[in-house]
Amino acid sequence: MQRENNPAPPGQSLSENLSRPRSALLTLSALTLALLCCACEEAPRAAAPIPLVRYSVIKEERLVLTTELPGRVSALITSDVRPQVSGIIRKRLFEEGSDVTAGQTLYEIEPAVFEAACKNAEAALAMAEANEFSARLLAERYGKIIKRDAVSRQEYDNAISAYTRSRAEVEAARKALEAARINLGYTKVTAPVSGRISRSYITQGALATQNQIEPLATIQSLDRVYVDISQANTEIMRLRGILAEDGWRGIEADKARIRLKLEDGSLYGRLDAAGGDASPEIFGVLLFSDITIDKSTGMVNIRAEFENQDKLLLPGMHVRAIFEEAVLENSVLAPQKTVQRDQFSTAYVYVLENGDIPRNSPENTFRTVRRDVRIQRNIGNTWLITSGLKSGDRLLVEGHLKTGPGKLVTGAELPSGEKAQSRTSGRDPGKTASKV
Repeated sequence: MQRENNPAPPGQSLSENLSRPRSALLTLSALTLALLCCACEEAPRAAAPIPLVRYSVIKEERLVLTTELPGRVSALITSDVRPQVSGIIRKRLFEEGSDVTAGQTLYEIEPAVFEAACKNAEAALAMAEANEFSARLLAERYGKIIKRDAVSRQEYDNAISAYTRSRAEVEAARKALEAARINLGYTKVTAPVSGRISRSYITQGALATQNQIEPLATIQSLDRVYVDISQANTEIMRLRGILAEDGWRGIEADKARIRLKLEDGSLYGRLDAAGGDASPEIFGVLLFSDITIDKSTGMVNIRAEFENQDKLLLPGMHVRAIFEEAVLENSVLAPQKTVQRDQFSTAYVYVLENGDIPRNSPENTFRTVRRDVRIQRNIGNTWLITSGLKSGDRLLVEGHLKTGPGKLVTGAELPSGEKAQSRTSGRDPGKTASKV
């Protein structure tokens, strides 16, 4: 029995007939891949998260420019106690370093010599008064009898002259007695002013001489004190340059508030009842600013007066005086790190605006907008902005690398404590500015 082979269709070879299933498989695979790609394209993409940044709200403030200069305390009144007469110091009647009052007896000088001189002056006065009494009676008697030519005119004139001379001698004796009593009073050396007395420069039993060079002691009045301040001429010229800028105005001398910083860095003020920290601050009064520049140092002397009821300020103490020089109303300050510059050196900042925000955006979503600003000068670690920012603008402070112009961000306002910036100027040593 013979097997029958199916003959190939007319006009088609056997190899072509076998390649049909392979071609159909490739076509099916291509269609499947195309369908998968379409499905991937139709699936929704995951939305990118909106970055979180931090901002501060711009507020216009009153800016006061101050300067910090070295100063030294001096007593309001300094009086050297010196003897007015010579003699041996018999007693010292005060406690060294204590407070004394004007007129208080400090020393006693041996008074025996001056008591004797006083008694001698009293006797001389009595003798002069007796002579004056006799001369007066003689002049009166001659005045009555000269009309009868009982005495000559010459004798009468001599009597009148003797009476006049005796009166002058009485007056001279009285002045001599007064001087003797004054010298006797000088044996008690009294305090010329009230204040705190120093140590005694002389001891009991030592000889004190009139108008000696070395004082017996020194009294200083400390209820109010002077603070002598030195300011460089270059600082004065810099202040004039600041006042020439737009908006700045100088502070009148009688309205300038002056504070003191003590050697330990604390601000000078009144002590509380427990003797703790000084509070509140005590402000001084500017008395004058010298118009002459010291040739050797190039400094100008300034003097201020301060209350010193607690005796915290002692003569010779070194302090730092902080006083106001200029003021700028409605100033706008921006932290230096928020200001950037482009390739053309144009200063700009980013502010957050709430316009053109897509629907269903998270709360506190803003759009970042670039603002070109104009900088006048640096105030500590901030810039003084004269244009480009206004009160109420949300200034981008943190998150610059997360966003760019026109980008959406979620903003959080900085707490007030983190917005406080130091006002110490790095460009102008000693210059500071404070917000009022």
